[in-house]
Amino acid sequence: MMSSLDRIRVVLSHPSHPGNIGAAARAMKTMGLSQLYLVNPPPDADGVARARSSNALDVLEGAVVCATLAAALDGTVLAAAMTARARELAPPPKWSREAAPRIVAAAAHGPVALVFGNESAGLSNEEVALCRLPVMIPTNPAYSSLNLGAAVQVMCYELRLAALNPGAPPAPENPPATAEEIRHLYAHLEAAVTQSGFLDPAHPKRLMPRLRRLFDRIDLERDEVSLLRGMLKTFMKPDGKTGS
Repeated sequence: MMSSLDRIRVVLSHPSHPGNIGAAARAMKTMGLSQLYLVNPPPDADGVARARSSNALDVLEGAVVCATLAAALDGTVLAAAMTARARELAPPPKWSREAAPRIVAAAAHGPVALVFGNESAGLSNEEVALCRLPVMIPTNPAYSSLNLGAAVQVMCYELRLAALNPGAPPAPENPPATAEEIRHLYAHLEAAVTQSGFLDPAHPKRLMPRLRRLFDRIDLERDEVSLLRGMLKTFMKPDGKTGS
């Protein structure tokens, strides 16, 4: 019943304080999660992360270190971005309790990622754009500042609660598209609209972010991505131009 939690990656993107990394590892282990990914983390010169991790050294020492967020998301079928505010041209955010069952259900088909940003700046718009599901914790709007370790604890609790809930929605019947497949679709789509003349590279405006938002509102399945890319390939002529 809890195997879905084994497929959930907690991704800390550019964390600035080693102590928060240790606190996140401890928060994860208390709720049964173990897959910690770190994007460009600071060195733990003073052993603060180890001290804050308490008895979760196995989670901390097993952390996968990546140079970029895209690398940390490789192979995932869903990435959820933790954000304190709605982002322009991003899908509408879901509250943490509403999003947790969807994250757990997606884990039945493969790895999923829960992405947290830097302590002071959070996730950039570019990082949020790599994720299909923005998620917010319903904090006090007058004081929404939440420590990174505490935010990880809240979300890990919500995920465990969703995994234990016998009334949680079943996993999707068809496998969802992976992060790489979605990125390739967007690259293919951009090439097609550029070659057709619909997108002017000199004046792109916000066409691609709007198209990404449109598709990110849908849980695209692997077969659907293949269908869309097959259509794009047919529309494009062998000489690199699109048909009329």
